[in-house]
Amino acid sequence: MKRFSILAIMTLLASLISGTLSGARKAPMVTNVEPPYWWTGMANDTLQIMLTGPGIAGAEVSTDYPGVRIAEQTALESENYKFLYLVISPSAKPGKVPLKLTLGGRSHTLRYELKERAHAAEEHTGFSAADVLYLLMPDRFARGSASSEKADAAAQSGLDFPTVNDRTNPNGRHGGNLKGVEERLDYLDSLGVTALWVCPVLENDMPGGSYHGYATTDYYRIDPRFGSNADWERLVSEAHKRGLKVVMDMIFNHSGVNHPWMKDMPSKDWFNHPEGDVTTNFRLSTVHDPYVSDYDKDRTVNGWFVRGMPDLNQRNPHLMKYLTQNSIWWIENSGIDGIRMDTYPYADMEAMAQWAADVLREYPNFNIVGECWYGNEAGGAFWQRGNRMNPVETNLPTVMDFKLSIDGHKMFDAQTDPWNGLNHLYDHLALDYLYPDPQHILTFLDNHDTDRFLLEEPEDLGVWKQAIAFLLTSRGIPQLYYGTELLMNGSKEGSDGYVRRDFPGGFQGDKVDAFTPQGRTPMQNEAWDWMQKILQWRRGAANDVIAKGTLKHFMPQQGIYVYERRLGDRKVVVILNGNDSELTASMKPSAESLPIGGVMHDLISGKDVTVTEEMTFTPRQVMILQNF
Repeated sequence: MKRFSILAIMTLLASLISGTLSGARKAPMVTNVEPPYWWTGMANDTLQIMLTGPGIAGAEVSTDYPGVRIAEQTALESENYKFLYLVISPSAKPGKVPLKLTLGGRSHTLRYELKERAHAAEEHTGFSAADVLYLLMPDRFARGSASSEKADAAAQSGLDFPTVNDRTNPNGRHGGNLKGVEERLDYLDSLGVTALWVCPVLENDMPGGSYHGYATTDYYRIDPRFGSNADWERLVSEAHKRGLKVVMDMIFNHSGVNHPWMKDMPSKDWFNHPEGDVTTNFRLSTVHDPYVSDYDKDRTVNGWFVRGMPDLNQRNPHLMKYLTQNSIWWIENSGIDGIRMDTYPYADMEAMAQWAADVLREYPNFNIVGECWYGNEAGGAFWQRGNRMNPVETNLPTVMDFKLSIDGHKMFDAQTDPWNGLNHLYDHLALDYLYPDPQHILTFLDNHDTDRFLLEEPEDLGVWKQAIAFLLTSRGIPQLYYGTELLMNGSKEGSDGYVRRDFPGGFQGDKVDAFTPQGRTPMQNEAWDWMQKILQWRRGAANDVIAKGTLKHFMPQQGIYVYERRLGDRKVVVILNGNDSELTASMKPSAESLPIGGVMHDLISGKDVTVTEEMTFTPRQVMILQNF
């Protein structure tokens, strides 16, 4: 056996190590590829690939793959990003596209996968007025039965800011996850909702925990505290098996301050006010104010939403292409049925209009709802596509009815003069002429950013039942906030956490399990059964009438509000008594919808009702009459 001296061995090792490191310095090193893969046969034939790696900007890239060519390769200010633009012809086949990167005399080949599409673009049908959305926050809804703190720690091992669940802290992470949502899909199906709006699930690797999900730090990764990309795909698939759609919450106005882009910006204009010295003024009127100053509008649109959420510059074409592809990637990869876009008016209007057009070009039957938070009807209507008062065609199909949420108590509250209360509701609907498409308004009483509709536990359900009945039978796309069926209540009290409490029974150790009738109080079961009856009816026999029917309403008389939904010869007539006392009222004003002597079936009582010239209604009574 040949012997080597220690000096010879050390010399040999030094030589090997030196050669390895030298090669590493010269060869382009790709640390991240976004999007991680793509598909053939897309409507837009140009794909942007963002490569990240030390000095990658200096690399030259070539490829030899049938039907694929490099149209452009761009480097911006940072040397650590390279943007490739590939044109993928209709003839290109699925496979691994070799991307040869050459830098400093050395080469590296990256094999980029093109997949075959699982579904035709037209099969992504989106959500509509035929649906009822159930909004939930994964962190607060439920925790999967197989989850453990040990597994959480392992999943978070690669994060800069791993967190420990603390359910005593209203603003901390509580430990809900995607598996928990998946395990409660049967509950949601039995309730009768048809779609889930899931608050943001992408990685939020933030020092404060960011349990709510609105400070993205990785646009292609599910937050490991919630699960994995595979867990998200399985949740969508399992929801679809039950006929439930999934709406994904996205945020393109801003990212989280701990996003890698903040440490190394691809270009100086990647963010607005990158120093973080300007925050938004939250005055959305500046966007359509004909007299607005440049200073005020800049503060609204380009200021940071909060200190931890830097404002993205959608006017940068490379960034906007990245964001647009990100939306398409999640639709194509997981099969989601809709997008709720956060803080819509705070982003650049023209860039977002192009984003919506590009998404809908790829998926013509898809739906997008934008969060346009205005305290008046005109502001929200301004953003809906087809609004001639807006100089920009926004291409945004659906906007949100914040006015209903803000004034809901004034419209329905028992403490309000009923003769005026329901008249506020009547007047609200009378302004629907401002909207190009009132059936594409997302209607809601409360959500994760507002006080609960019920500020405290009610003594009776009269007001609550009327509000729910209206929400589920009027125009638009209804959205329910998780726990509404349990009469969850409260105000923010200075902290959003107080309106984002845990769903009782969703976590190990909970004293009650409100997912079951046995775990609910008698009043909660009454509320749950009421909501289920209307939801199941709406999902079944009445679906077309409510989703597609016309709306006619009658000015409230003596606190009695009557409105009709009609489709062909089928109709539903809703009667709300806004009084806290019994009332006898003339039915002559509503005779065109309720002919005297006519007979209709009341969903609520289960009995046939004959319309007479005068009818007596019990306090806060709701009637949902149908002729089918």
